[in-house]
Amino acid sequence: MTLLQKSPIEPASQSDPRGDAWVLALAGGGTGGHITPGLSLLKQYELQASDARPGSYLWFVARRGVEDAAFAGLDRELAGRVFRVGLRLEPEMGGAPTWGRLLRRCLPETRVARRALRDRRAAVLLGLGGFTSLPAVLAARSLGIPVALLEVNAVAGKATRMLAPLARRVFHAWPESAELESNPKHVHLGPPLDPLYQEEVSKEERASWLARQGLDPTKRFLLVLGGSQGALGLNRFLLQHAAGLLRRGVQIVHQVGPGRLEEARGAQPGYLPVDFLSDVRVALGAADLVLCRGGAMCVAEVAASRTPAIVVPYPHHPDRHQVKNARALGAGAWIVSESKLDASFALKLAELLSPEGEATLRGMQRELSHVQVFGASERLCHELAELAASHKRRT
Repeated sequence: MTLLQKSPIEPASQSDPRGDAWVLALAGGGTGGHITPGLSLLKQYELQASDARPGSYLWFVARRGVEDAAFAGLDRELAGRVFRVGLRLEPEMGGAPTWGRLLRRCLPETRVARRALRDRRAAVLLGLGGFTSLPAVLAARSLGIPVALLEVNAVAGKATRMLAPLARRVFHAWPESAELESNPKHVHLGPPLDPLYQEEVSKEERASWLARQGLDPTKRFLLVLGGSQGALGLNRFLLQHAAGLLRRGVQIVHQVGPGRLEEARGAQPGYLPVDFLSDVRVALGAADLVLCRGGAMCVAEVAASRTPAIVVPYPHHPDRHQVKNARALGAGAWIVSESKLDASFALKLAELLSPEGEATLRGMQRELSHVQVFGASERLCHELAELAASHKRRT
């Protein structure tokens, strides 16, 4: 994996073994919601014949540590064809930029993005959301490169609303955010998932994964996912109530978020806190129940895995999009307010994961089997290839 920031960009011919290969550019980073859909798209392209997929990929990122962990999961051959360009929009100490900083940094970072797009000969740009999309989209438009946007939440975010007028296509994971009647360029595709989610986790995979975590495959297992950045509310709940759940025979794998292990109890028999999970698919497939936030891709992965879920939406989003994301799971998930994470809720969790809760969990699994989440990655690959082909014909 190559990070190209304030360093010369290699000629595109060095990364594109086929002279007629096209280059796909992506913009989005900082959180799993911006990175995961793009990684799924790359993996889907790699399943196609070599002459039908991009020769290389250019990815504009936010320069956060979580990105390195996410990209580390790519196989070596694909990783060698992904070139990352860090755009310095966020403060050095992290966090979202103020509007003042965004205005100050937008022009110089647009120049960085423009140079990378031109030198890599990108044929199309897909914006994945977040602040990083802004300079990349502006740079692509200035070069005549077609722009597409991907909105993974059930409520369109600021980046999608602001940049949609500059895009040729806006793809939506959920129908609630698509404006199909008012503008035909808004298209509902579904959530782009890693192709591996179409394969059910086998009993052998489940037992092997649990054994590697030091857990007993014969006991109930609760998976706690706070998203790529972690969730303070979930971490506090586990800190107070994990011991009680363990006494009731519940095993727990708790993804706390990068650098947040101090927010969790130390590892002990039956309880494993980790800062990052590299294989969420197998973890979900192994879990009897997942306690999670309502991020769009997490919701899609829950549906694909048919893992019963209790979703605790992030409470401070003004548009409450995580609540609306979770509603896509229907009766396959319970939506619980963070304010309800108390001793009574811990008792309900233990009951649900007891033999008496078996029928309820099976019913939730059946409901999840009706949620349609497959096929979007293939369609998105086709749509982007069409945009790239139209650009090549014009130029």
